[in-house]
Amino acid sequence: MIPQELFKKIRRLEIRTKGVVNNVFGGEYHSAFKGRGIEFAEVRPYQVGDDIRNIDWNVSARMDDAYVKVYEEEREQTVMLMVDISGSGDFGSQGKLKRDVAAEVCAVMAFSAVQNNDKVGLLLFTDKVERFIPPKKGRRHVLRLIRDLYTAEPDSRDTDVGEALRYVTHVVRRRSILIVISDFLDTGYDSRLQPVARRHDTVAVELVDPRETELPDVGLVDLTDAETGETVTVDASSERARHAFKAAADDHRERTASLFRRAGVGHVRIGTGPDFVEPLVEFFRRRNQRA
Repeated sequence: MIPQELFKKIRRLEIRTKGVVNNVFGGEYHSAFKGRGIEFAEVRPYQVGDDIRNIDWNVSARMDDAYVKVYEEEREQTVMLMVDISGSGDFGSQGKLKRDVAAEVCAVMAFSAVQNNDKVGLLLFTDKVERFIPPKKGRRHVLRLIRDLYTAEPDSRDTDVGEALRYVTHVVRRRSILIVISDFLDTGYDSRLQPVARRHDTVAVELVDPRETELPDVGLVDLTDAETGETVTVDASSERARHAFKAAADDHRERTASLFRRAGVGHVRIGTGPDFVEPLVEFFRRRNQRA
């Protein structure tokens, strides 16, 4: 049974998310992810301007009049949410943890998918797959995914994006939409990423926090790696130290963005600040314009 406090939290997220989906994001989702193809819908009488190649000659002969086949886009798809729940997700300096932002992004994507009659699944990972929930349709299923995301207690605190990508290639055979949500503080997953991106429509949602890219001038400060537990003391009053910290963060950011470009993966950065919707909408808007 879901604890009352968690139930209220999920319910608030559902209400807030549905407003975003209905008023802001739903149309962008629908436009961004095209169906797998077209399927036959019906026949109707020929109208001036119809393509004669669509005339159904058998029906036309029986009805003694010209009829054409009508096709529509086959919309139903599968969306797999792949969420990094390693130790670094428990960090956030702007009022939200990265894990909270991940839950909000998942909710927006999942309710958008449900609104379009798509299936949604969930894969939670650290340096191994912690949980896999097969794709299904419906509001109750989405609420279960959100609950499992909030209640997940991972066995590990490390990250291995490559292992999650390896796993998904075995369990998701049909072409799907993969939304990988992580801070991508990992390396060595490029060899896994490219084959996955060739098979699936893949989007990387990179979670970032300002304190991971720039050090404030606050004197001596202890920096602890949330995954390894290793702590180092840095003199943040030193301009050289602050510059080196920022340079390392910028280098990681550029290498990550370059990796996604080479692999043909969509890429959007979302911060731990109050508004995660605007960068998400802007990303899909640009994607639609390019398409």
